[in-house]
Amino acid sequence: MDRFSLTDAQWAKMGPLCHGKSTDPGRTGGDPRLFVEAVLWIARTGSPWRDLPPAFGKWNTIFKRFRDWVKADVFKRMFDAVSDEPDMEYAMVDATIVRVHRHGQGAKGGLKARPSESRAAA
Repeated sequence: MDRFSLTDAQWAKMGPLCHGKSTDPGRTGGDPRLFVEAVLWIARTGSPWRDLPPAFGKWNTIFKRFRDWVKADVFKRMFDAVSDEPDMEYAMVDATIVRVHRHGQGAKGGLKARPSESRAAA
């Protein structure tokens, strides 16, 4: 999992914005860096929360903590903190959202004179 880890420079910007500390009990405590890595793993893979590797902790605890942070806009503040220097390593163009022109969608119609009819007439 080291390949996808946050760099120390990125974490230096994000760390102070995290809720909770290691001495807090429950889902607000624990290692905030590991929690952010777990959320990034879910975002990268698109997997359901239940498929989170056990190395990150219990999936349900991480999900509840994620939901609390979303309500408190912690991720928005983290994004604003690191977005001043965008890392274009994972930027990609995806053409699956390009719409087809309405004439190319397979609607009824097409050629009025069928090629087989024109051959039979000749």
